[in-house]
Amino acid sequence: MFMGVAKMYTVKDVAKLLDITEHTVRFYTDKGLVPSVQRDKNNIRLFDQESINWLTGVKYLKQCGMTVEDIKTYVDLCLKGGSTIHERYQIILKQKEIAQAQLEEAKRTVKYMEEKANHYLDIINGLSPDDTNPGEWELIYATPSKES
Repeated sequence: MFMGVAKMYTVKDVAKLLDITEHTVRFYTDKGLVPSVQRDKNNIRLFDQESINWLTGVKYLKQCGMTVEDIKTYVDLCLKGGSTIHERYQIILKQKEIAQAQLEEAKRTVKYMEEKANHYLDIINGLSPDDTNPGEWELIYATPSKES
């Protein structure tokens, strides 16, 4: 049976695929977060699907706010195998909670922006005065001055 050669990706390919910078890909590999990264005869990094899987996990853990050091600890636990499954599970649960909190904050941000956009539409449609420019607040909110 013929076994095809696994597709290998360059730093540039992986960066584009995962929507991260090439610098970030190199940084993560240099920090030992991608244990399956390979190098060719010219010492150029090459990534297979396993390497992409590692980088995907690293990307999401980083987005949850994990430090590179903590991600390295997680990677090392993964490499130790099944005996660390409970510890890894606890790490993932904690990061899931953080991601959930980030999602809730993003929802609040979207709601705020929707309200602002609707307010701007009201101004554009003449239903409300333009009270969005702090440089003009004095004109809108002016109180009569006391003359001596």
